[in-house]
Amino acid sequence: MFRSLQSYQIVIDVIIAVLFALVTAPAEIGVNTAQWWSVPIGLLAGVVFGAALALRRMAPGLALGIAWLGAIVEMTFGRVPGPASLAVFAVLYTAAAYGTITVFWFGFGSAIAGAIVAVLYLYIAPGNIELTMAGVSTVVAIVIAAIFAFLLAWTAGALVRATRRSRVDRVAQQRARAEAIAEQERTRIARDMHDVVAHSLAVVIAQADGARYAAASDPAAQSAALGTISSTARSALADVRLLLGQLRHSQEDGPQPTIADLDELFGQIRAAGLDIRVTVDPAPRGDVPAAVQLAVYRILQEALTNALRHGAPGPVDVGLAWHPARVDVIVRNALAAPAAPGAPGTGSHGHGLIGMRERALLVGGTLDAGAEAGAFVVRAGIPIGGA
Repeated sequence: MFRSLQSYQIVIDVIIAVLFALVTAPAEIGVNTAQWWSVPIGLLAGVVFGAALALRRMAPGLALGIAWLGAIVEMTFGRVPGPASLAVFAVLYTAAAYGTITVFWFGFGSAIAGAIVAVLYLYIAPGNIELTMAGVSTVVAIVIAAIFAFLLAWTAGALVRATRRSRVDRVAQQRARAEAIAEQERTRIARDMHDVVAHSLAVVIAQADGARYAAASDPAAQSAALGTISSTARSALADVRLLLGQLRHSQEDGPQPTIADLDELFGQIRAAGLDIRVTVDPAPRGDVPAAVQLAVYRILQEALTNALRHGAPGPVDVGLAWHPARVDVIVRNALAAPAAPGAPGTGSHGHGLIGMRERALLVGGTLDAGAEAGAFVVRAGIPIGGA
């Protein structure tokens, strides 16, 4: 029933109501001075309509009921509506602008019913208009004018209500859009985090295993493996710090890998013990969109990491074909026999494969991955012009 208002709003409404009652009370007292009850009823009317005016924003429904009470009191004592009755227009306005949906439509009905009741009370009941054809036409015209006047106040409030609702809807849409963008950003960062951590850990594990086996027979190989572990871990740490920084701050994306970083990626994988044979035909021409470069890098990073972790010993073929409108990526490696449960090519759909497909879909491309004739093959096609 009561709306939440600021303290200054309540104070302003009370002051306006008090001033309204003080100004209209003398005029209300002067109505029908022949009757002894004119003074108390005049004061009561001023207080009732003043109370409706004070509550019009805090409790629109209650204010509308009090206004009806004031009108009924005046009609009960046969009084002519005085200046205090003007508060009805303000109450109708706030009922439409700030009331609940029930109060909103009750205000609409009150505007129509109040106009009809007022005309019947002022003109027909006292016999001020004879019920001839001309009299009926006059009454109809007066009723229409009264309804128009009351509905004018109600309509003004309805327009304010529509404006407020539109503003609230717009704010809600902006908030939903911001949340969607934030969720997309969190998903992107989670995908990048997975790519960085999975790749780096695969390299570190492979090098650590190699160093352990070479500890006794080949100290130089052990030293090289430890160096690779150190550089890979440092690079991964820098990437993780960058991603965590993006999570903590709403900033532009940090520097992302490009196709210029592919040689370094291939070098890390080779240092981990994987034999990579890279074929680029045709080579990229002109500037490749950054989103396409990032997608190609991450897809190759994940595919090579899977080959290192789950593939059988043997060469890994990497093919890149930079056509004018698209780039085709293919990675083929031998499967371990028998394939370990959950390894690529066994029918699983782990986070890595899902991430590669999402990378391709984000730039309008496609990606297929699966076992083919004893090998695990990743094929991706990414458009260049539409990225």
